[in-house]
Amino acid sequence: MGSNDTHLNQTYSYLALRNTVGWIGILLPFVLVLGVSLFFKGEIVRRNISLYYFSGMRDVFIGAICAIALFMFFYKGYDKWDNRAGNLAGFFAVGIALFPTVEEGPYNFSATVHFICAVCFFLILAGFSLFLFTRKEVNPSKRKLTRNKIYIICGSVMIACLIAMMLFFIFFEANHPQSDFLFYAETVALVAFGVSWLTKGGTLYRDKKNRNIAGT
Repeated sequence: MGSNDTHLNQTYSYLALRNTVGWIGILLPFVLVLGVSLFFKGEIVRRNISLYYFSGMRDVFIGAICAIALFMFFYKGYDKWDNRAGNLAGFFAVGIALFPTVEEGPYNFSATVHFICAVCFFLILAGFSLFLFTRKEVNPSKRKLTRNKIYIICGSVMIACLIAMMLFFIFFEANHPQSDFLFYAETVALVAFGVSWLTKGGTLYRDKKNRNIAGT
């Protein structure tokens, strides 16, 4: 096997990891709901995704977050900004997994750290989509331009979800403590994150007949 074939195989493996992370993001909330519904007793749709830590799906929740964190730590982009953003995202993902929120009552130290890590994690993921994935090429293909539109939409959706969640925390949560609004907002943000990374992984709008696919 020549060096070009070896490089190509490594590239495909790397894209497969991107796709895996994208699918984890998309499927996580649905797997948690389905798992509780089929195998465990208790509230099926919880107030937010983090509360599945206190369900029978805790190991799935933690495992998925840790899998994303591991990939982010090993993520190697085109320059130091890609690498630093990946490391920061991995760091905050670990914080989400290690510091659970509270099931009931006021926030304690662990829940506060969890909340800060979750906000920072989604901000960095939105930054990937809006600024890193969309960097211009010398002669971008039509499909590259389409991918950039997808990245911008996904990043904007994540930011919009974060703003909506912050507004809910500030103005509505006290009067609607059992609302599942946060769960659905987080689900939309995770789906947007997943679509962005599936696009980056070459699942959506990959350039046709282009073997140099590392720069999708």
